[in-house]
Amino acid sequence: MQEARSEYENWLWGEILLALLLGALLALFLVYPVFRTRYDLPQLRLVLQTTMALAGLLVALLAAVRFSVEGRRLDLLLASGFFVISLSSAVFAIGPQLGRGHVKPAEAWAALLGAIIGQALIAAAPLVRGRSKYRDWAIANAVAAAGLALFVAWSLLQAAGSDLPALTSPEEGLQPFYLTATLALLAFLFLVSVVGWSERFRRRDDDLASWLALGFTLMLFASLHYVFQPLLASSMVSYGDFLRMLAYGLMLIGTWRAIRSAEFGRAVAGERARVASDIHDGLAQILFALSTHASMLEAGAPVADVLPRLKEAAVLAQQEARFAILALSAAGGTAPFDAALRRYIEFLTADGALEVELEIDRSVRLAPDEQIEIFRIVQEGLGNVRKHAKATRAEVVIGMRPFGERFVTIHDDGEGFDGEETAAGQGLKNMRARAESIEGGFSLTSTPGRGTALEVVLRT
Repeated sequence: MQEARSEYENWLWGEILLALLLGALLALFLVYPVFRTRYDLPQLRLVLQTTMALAGLLVALLAAVRFSVEGRRLDLLLASGFFVISLSSAVFAIGPQLGRGHVKPAEAWAALLGAIIGQALIAAAPLVRGRSKYRDWAIANAVAAAGLALFVAWSLLQAAGSDLPALTSPEEGLQPFYLTATLALLAFLFLVSVVGWSERFRRRDDDLASWLALGFTLMLFASLHYVFQPLLASSMVSYGDFLRMLAYGLMLIGTWRAIRSAEFGRAVAGERARVASDIHDGLAQILFALSTHASMLEAGAPVADVLPRLKEAAVLAQQEARFAILALSAAGGTAPFDAALRRYIEFLTADGALEVELEIDRSVRLAPDEQIEIFRIVQEGLGNVRKHAKATRAEVVIGMRPFGERFVTIHDDGEGFDGEETAAGQGLKNMRARAESIEGGFSLTSTPGRGTALEVVLRT
């Protein structure tokens, strides 16, 4: 808890320094109008608008993926908000410029209205809690509803026709009050977003919330530039546009980190369930055997016959418990991969029946999901060597070949088997499925009397 609080305090100081810097720049532009650099570059503005619409769409897609994984209502609103912003920008701001080279007042107002609706959804996202029971069409329904509202608003704006005011200023230093008020409303929504996501980061230690709060801080000051710096034409590019570009970059980074974390969390949950199944199938049966032998002793069975079996079952139970604890620590990410693997091999070879040599290339980098699956593949592979191969020595190598190909191999000096005559057991099927789950290739070569070699080639 103390570590999380310290991380939040460090982040908060960075947020404060960023706000002070952006505020100082804004004050400089207000006091000295000569620094208000604007360029009439319609093509560059179109490129910036398109890039930001695509970036917003990517953020929406990533948030939608996390919603499909975790089902949080927060991600539903976040994805819907960014979808609405990108959709309104593409339809009402970018499309008309590509078609006829200019944007009509009704389209400009519709694009601004879409930005307000989308930002309102995003600002409300950190305030909601819980998970949605209906994930399949939730985002599509939310976007469809917002899209319908935008279409109705655009139709009403179109009906206004020539009476609708423009979104640009007639001359330098002047800005219509209605435009100032609308842009101020958008800036207020950005402020609410900054506060909401900052508070969520403080309460939940949510990494995504910290990135979104930083991004919306940039968006807030970009919108304040539009409030105090009137645009004489919709084709102009100003300092605020570049702040918005930087904001979208930060939010993309944060959303990508969040989806990676969500996928890892799902892998951890699945692995823990698998370990629980292993405990049920292995340790529970051994404990049942212990109970049975104890009952036999209680019933008067010869001690000389029962005691060796009782000792053997106790040793097996101890070993299974150690393996289960080790696997759970690896699945939870609490043990470094190298250390967890070495500890497992130490437990496996403690009785001296099998010698295992482990070689890990330090230059090989494994993703979290790869670490979990490789640990379990090695665990299952060495378990098969110990139980079935009648081997005295095995070698495990995690390395890298030329051109960056990463691989994992397990080789033993056991009796081997004929793959054409011996059907693949459940252990081999499990290892193959694990390799496929991390997009790796799996191959096994065995020759009677010459041992068995197993290889997993990891994704590039």
